[in-house]
Amino acid sequence: MTTTEIRVGGLGGQGIILCGSIIGKAAALYAGKHAAMIQAFGPEARGSACSAQIIVSDAAIGYPYVRRPDVLVLLSQDACVQFAAQLKPGGLVLYEEELVQPTGKLPAGARALGIPATRFAEELGRRLVLNIVMVGFFAGATGLLPHDAVEKAVLDSVPKGTEDLNLRALGKGYDFGRALAS
Repeated sequence: MTTTEIRVGGLGGQGIILCGSIIGKAAALYAGKHAAMIQAFGPEARGSACSAQIIVSDAAIGYPYVRRPDVLVLLSQDACVQFAAQLKPGGLVLYEEELVQPTGKLPAGARALGIPATRFAEELGRRLVLNIVMVGFFAGATGLLPHDAVEKAVLDSVPKGTEDLNLRALGKGYDFGRALAS
């Protein structure tokens, strides 16, 4: 049985919850896996700490909370400070390189891969799709979920009329992640 624990962390307004939801939806609806997600956010709508915990497994999930993430997806320095020490030894940190500098608290053997997701989103015309760039980066760097499953989950999750933009954001992140992972 393969189980992967994932934590996505950042600030309210960055699309953290949607990022986690898309990963879980891709796993459960389109990749034939089991998934569970827990979300946490501050009382403010924007700017407060926000995180999503996702577990993806080949078998039923009995406990939905992430204990020691295999993968951290970080979009704020505060999230890095808060969650870096929880990463499993040998785990993977995927971070927005213009917003996060991985701290010295990473466990032994951890790998850290950065992406200029904000810049990529701005180049695509909407900074708002930074989270979808990160979803693509996650999919490309980890290989955990098939690209087509993630693409379907994105199409199911974004507002009508934004599908093309979001698919381009997904592709940009995915290609960058695949290149770094190889």
